[in-house]
Parts: sequence; C-alpha cells; structure tokens
Amino acid sequence: MKAVEMRGIHKEFGDTVANDEIDFAVEAGEIHSLLGENGAGKSTLMKILFGLYSQDRGEVYINGEKRSIEGPTTAIEAGLGMIHQHFMLVDRLTVVENIIAGSEITRRGMLDLGRAEERIIELSAEFGLEVDPSARIEDISVGEQQRVEILKALYREAEILILDEPTAVLTPQETESLFEIMNRLREDGRTIIFITHKLDETMEIADNITVLRDGQRVGTVSVEEAHPEKLAEMMVGREVVLRVEKNPLSAGDSLFEVENLATSSAGGCDLQDINISVREGEILGLAGVEGNGQLELEKSLLNLRGIDSGCIRFRGEDITDLSTYERRQRGIAHIPSDRLKRGLVAGFPLEWNLILGSEWENPFAARGVLQKDIITEHGRNLIEEFDIRGPGLNHPASKLSGGNQQKAIIARELSRDPDFILAAQPTRGVDVGAKEKIHNLLLEMRDKGRAILLISAELDELRSLSDRILVIYEGNIIASREDNFAEEELGMLMAGHREEEVS
Repeated sequence: MKAVEMRGIHKEFGDTVANDEIDFAVEAGEIHSLLGENGAGKSTLMKILFGLYSQDRGEVYINGEKRSIEGPTTAIEAGLGMIHQHFMLVDRLTVVENIIAGSEITRRGMLDLGRAEERIIELSAEFGLEVDPSARIEDISVGEQQRVEILKALYREAEILILDEPTAVLTPQETESLFEIMNRLREDGRTIIFITHKLDETMEIADNITVLRDGQRVGTVSVEEAHPEKLAEMMVGREVVLRVEKNPLSAGDSLFEVENLATSSAGGCDLQDINISVREGEILGLAGVEGNGQLELEKSLLNLRGIDSGCIRFRGEDITDLSTYERRQRGIAHIPSDRLKRGLVAGFPLEWNLILGSEWENPFAARGVLQKDIITEHGRNLIEEFDIRGPGLNHPASKLSGGNQQKAIIARELSRDPDFILAAQPTRGVDVGAKEKIHNLLLEMRDKGRAILLISAELDELRSLSDRILVIYEGNIIASREDNFAEEELGMLMAGHREEEVS
C-alpha cells in the first residue's frame, strides 16, 4: 500500500516554477530518498505534503485516502511528522518542554510533565533516541537536538516521517547514529521520506530513490538499480566527475603562519599551542570531529574572537592585533562554517550580500553613494559564473536554498581574488554538482599560487583536496602528514589516538 501519493503537484513563486506537475509515491514501511540539487524543488514538495505551503494544483493521498492538507495541524492529524533542516526548537526550554509544546498532558488543569517524561523515555529506549529529557536545548549537541525533533514527531504518533537534509549539520559519527535510528523506525513499520543531495548516504540507507531536477521529476529507481554516477547524472543533467583531479603540488613560500596560539573561554574548546604554516599554492587540511577547536580556530584567525597568546602572520606581517576588516583588506577571504550566522545577512537582498565587506569601495560606491547599477551588474555576473539559483537579485538571501546560499558566499569571497582563503566546511549542505564546482574553484585558486586552509568534517574531501593534513583533537594539533592518511588511520586520529599508535 502507498503511504503517500502526490499527483500532478504544481507550485509557483512569482515567476519561479518550484514544482512542475510532479507525481511522487512512497510505499508504506520504506525509506524513500528524495534526491536532487539545491533548488530542485525537494523541500517545496515536502512542505506542501506537510501543509506549510499549499499547491497551486494537484492532489495528495495519505494511505490511499485523498486529503486536503490545510496546515501542519492537519498533516499531524493525518500521521505526518517533519524534521526540518533548521530545527524548530526553543533554546531556553528543556527537551521535554519542546517535545510536548502544543500537545501538553494535563492533570486537574495542571501540566503533567512527569507523565510526558515517562512517555519520552519509553520512545527514547524503543528507537535508540538517547537524550536527557530535563536538559535545555541550548546545552545539548546538534545530534541530540535532531533526536529531540524526531521524538517530537513520534510523541505525536507520526507514522510517516519527513527528514529534510537531516545530515547537513551532523558529524560522520552522528550520521551513523541517525541511520541506525532510521532503520529501527523502518523495522517498526514507519515510513520515512529522506530529503538529501548526498549520493553515498542515499545508497546506504534508501530502499527507493526519486530524483528531481529543476522542479520536475526525472525518475524513480530502486537502490539495487542505482549507482552514484547514474544518480549524479539524473540530478544534474550531465556527467559529473565524482573524483577530484588535482595537479601536482608546486608550493612556494609560507604565506600564512600561526605561532603558539592559545585561547580559553567559558564555553567551547580551548586551543593550546597551535602552530600552522600554509604555503603559497597549497591546500592545508584540518581534520577533526566537530567540537574539538575548529570553530574557535576559525574565529581566532579572523579576529572574530580574541586570543590569549600567540602570533598570526600574513606575508611576514604580524596581523595579530588587526581587525577582521583590516585582515580582509590585506587579501584574506573567509568561507564560514555557519553561512547564516557569519556569512550572510539573511534579510538583505542577494545583490547586497554579494558585496558585503566591499560595499563602500570602488566601484560599488562613489563619494559615499552606493552605485546601484554597478552592484546589480556585479550580482548578475556572479550569478552566471557561480550558477547561483534563486528567485532573483532583489530577493532576500533567506529565500535561497542552503546550497545556493553557500555558492553566494563563495562567489563573493573568491571574486575578491584573495591571497589566503580560510575555507571552513565549504561544501556543507551542497549537492554533488555544486560540490564539484566548489572543489574545482579551490583547486584553481591553489594552482594560481593562493594559500588555502581547509577545515572540513568530510574525510573524502580532506583526503582528495589537501596537500597536507593536520589533525586537531581537544584543541591540540596531534598529527601532521605530507602524504595522505589512510581513511581508517585518519578516523582513529580524530578519535584521539596518537600518531605513533596508529602508524
């Protein structure tokens, strides 16, 4: 029996056709991957199913019954639950308070948190969703927050779960844990729709795969019929090179140096005696499980947070005391790990975001007045060159998909022709076509003699792009190698084993 069937779904936003007469069906008790590039229409289709958007035309059937999904409340009543890419949680409330919000249990007119907590503990044990019900959301990890979102859906007795890019913010270990949970849910008879653009994850977890491209359904295949190259071509509409082709290293002098850097803070990870040197024409990779000091290092190198001791040099100049703006003026670019917090002003139009940091410089301003025509033309050029897809230059950056927001940041940063690039999680949340583009751009900058520090949670990316790799663990650099680490070896180092223990 089909748990979900959507027939002829059509949705437009202004002049943009997000879903073009899409037919989509999911069998009960399966994990069905909805695969496509950023902006292909995946999330729009699922938001229609969950009642966050209404279709312009088309029909929705749940368990064979035609349903009019008028909003999330109607969807929840129909047995649907949606776990969003950006979690819908209140940081200051506890886990149990977030889960029961809108479905509170009362006793004699009073909130009965005890009974709710008992039910949450039962669900946690049944599906391997370990989390402390009394913990505040702001005090738990991203992976635990995602478990809370799943528990929230199960608490409302959802039989059909929609997971929107669930691994975009997870470490490899957290992703593995999520897949174990998804398998347990499937074994329990639940139906899962898994929105993603990641081919390896699709091949690992899905039973069937539907591919969307440019708002249209390209086709549906079983995982047995599929292979990564075929899926990539279905997604992008052309052959995609899934391996990185890198020219031999031709490194020059040391360009960016960090000496004995140390930081401390009440929250986060302390950095201890960090020493890094990045040469011209080199990509230096930094590997580590998230939470081991990568974010603190990223912020320190751009002076987004202070340091306790140490020195940072760029082209031999001590820049330790220079502001973020002054560092950027000298030729340092930053692709931030969190594109919404540190990369974009979500409410600003896309064309403004494409000049952030340069808005009062020639040619974008003259005598203190922004040059609108020049800014717009600059935006058009970057959209074409970097294939940024969205509703238009005058629409807020928040209207772009996550992958296109990432491409906008990379377009802005690389168009400045920097000498040093701090690239933190540069392909997080982007599809296979965009990842290929970003990798090629970084390699082009390397071949032009630019220096790149690549911080990434993706081992394949680090191993294929990097000329050298450092490993960070609990705020310390614990290993360094010119020739690539084996994947298993690198994973052990990231878990805290010393280099001599794994060699």
